[in-house]
Amino acid sequence: MATKLLRCPLCAEKGSSNPFCSDRQRDYHRCAFCHLIHIPPSQRPDSKAERAEYDKHQNSPEDAGYRKFLSRLFIPLNERINPASHGLDFGSGPGPTLSRMFEEAGHRMSLFDPFYAPEKNVLTQQYDFITASEVVEHLHEPAAELALIWSILKPGGWLGIMTKLALNQKAFSRWHYKTDPTHVCFFSTQTMEWLAEQWQAEFIKIGNDVFLFQKP
Repeated sequence: MATKLLRCPLCAEKGSSNPFCSDRQRDYHRCAFCHLIHIPPSQRPDSKAERAEYDKHQNSPEDAGYRKFLSRLFIPLNERINPASHGLDFGSGPGPTLSRMFEEAGHRMSLFDPFYAPEKNVLTQQYDFITASEVVEHLHEPAAELALIWSILKPGGWLGIMTKLALNQKAFSRWHYKTDPTHVCFFSTQTMEWLAEQWQAEFIKIGNDVFLFQKP
């Protein structure tokens, strides 16, 4: 296991991240301040390797099982936003489905994905709500990317995040979620609470993997 203390890519504290776990592929460090677990930059996949992994995904709007999975985020968020709101699906992936569900509910949607919908002008607009489903674990620079998302959310708007939570060290060492080579940072409830405090946001945790933040 690497022993060098790393700068946290979320809270940017230098030397705050201590060795937490390791396996044959990667080393994992946990920040003492925001509790983010992350891997060294040298162990992150390059964009070509990332794209190759994402191209394997078979998600589709016609997949009832996938829709049911996404409904864990869709239902509580849809209950909180106004009719005919304008939303952004950040990290929409190769088969945008959550955006389709919101459109079917009467909302207007924009898409951004660095590989499949890379039109950056959508990141200069303001939105009533933003979704990031199974996205944050892929972020190489979560501080900058989450700050961008938060900056384009209107006051009073909602950000909905879906991601699996990291637990204790023993559970993490056996966790299948960390074996995906494109998963480079792992959030915990403490990390989500840290974000809410930084943003001064209303924070709602729903189930084990859905988190809603309302902008002041």
